Amino acid sequence: MTTTQPGAPLVRLDEPIDPAPQPKRGRGHVKRDRWTEAKRSWRRHWQLYLLIILPVAYFVIFKYIPISNAVIAFKSFNVLEGPWGSPWVGFKNFELFFSNPMFGTLLKNTFTLAFYLVLASFPLPILLAIGLNEIRQGIFKKSVQLITYAPYFISTVVVVSMTILILSPRIGLMNDALGLIGVPAVDFLGDEDYFRHIYVWSDVWQTTGYSAVIYLAALAGIDPALHESAKMDGASRLQRIWHVDLPGIMPTAVVILVLGVGNLMAIGFEKVYLLQNPLNLAQSEIIATYVYKTGLLNADFSMATAVGLFNSVVNLALLLLVNFVAKRITGNGLWG
Repeated sequence: MTTTQPGAPLVRLDEPIDPAPQPKRGRGHVKRDRWTEAKRSWRRHWQLYLLIILPVAYFVIFKYIPISNAVIAFKSFNVLEGPWGSPWVGFKNFELFFSNPMFGTLLKNTFTLAFYLVLASFPLPILLAIGLNEIRQGIFKKSVQLITYAPYFISTVVVVSMTILILSPRIGLMNDALGLIGVPAVDFLGDEDYFRHIYVWSDVWQTTGYSAVIYLAALAGIDPALHESAKMDGASRLQRIWHVDLPGIMPTAVVILVLGVGNLMAIGFEKVYLLQNPLNLAQSEIIATYVYKTGLLNADFSMATAVGLFNSVVNLALLLLVNFVAKRITGNGLWG
């Protein structure tokens, strides 16, 4: 299709019209435009910018500035000379840690305990949340929520004290129960094979109710029309859970799983240290407890910082890897 106006060149109406050429703008123009846009954004949303000042200041002062002291991992730290005045030793502290006979044991214990904890603690809150979401009896539902949620507010020291008392070979409830069926008393905390089970399942008992609240919030955000449509199509309760509830909470579950795997190496030091004793040391000695003993008890700050830095780098690598895999498989991740 073409135009037929006299004196005008033939132009096809179905062809795209080239835009008028724009004058080239230099880098200075682009910077001025961005600065103008930023000032306009500040004037429009100054309340929101004001809200984030305190959180940003907290992270800068207490999280990012202290990172600079990690430089002592590459130095022979001397308290009198300070982090920046101490002599450089390169990667010597890392080489000493990697050549330590305890290196393999520490890595194995940390990974095994952390993976065990993630595998045990990840699915149970989802099951609990779906079960609570399906319960219609208000009193029973609230009672279950209270019973499962309350342990989260008990301090780690109290939980460990309760665990030690319950599992005591002389006065513990567990051995009393075993005695009723003729089983001799067992020193659970004195046997290294029981340590991981005690740590993981006591942690599951303490945190499952709290974690389920996050999934309950995600379930509450699912459009009820989806359930109504599934009911009209004849879907059973299990089919609605499988095809509506689980896909609805999948983004939340993926984010929590990625964060959990990203903190594998940062497994809680306090509880492991409190449950630790010389009899279960073969499986209870992890990187966090080794850093504490090396840095604070032996005053080898450079070595402790090197081990902690190695721990953080492995954590970061795991976080990036799991986020990448989750993004490829489910389409959901921490960032794009």
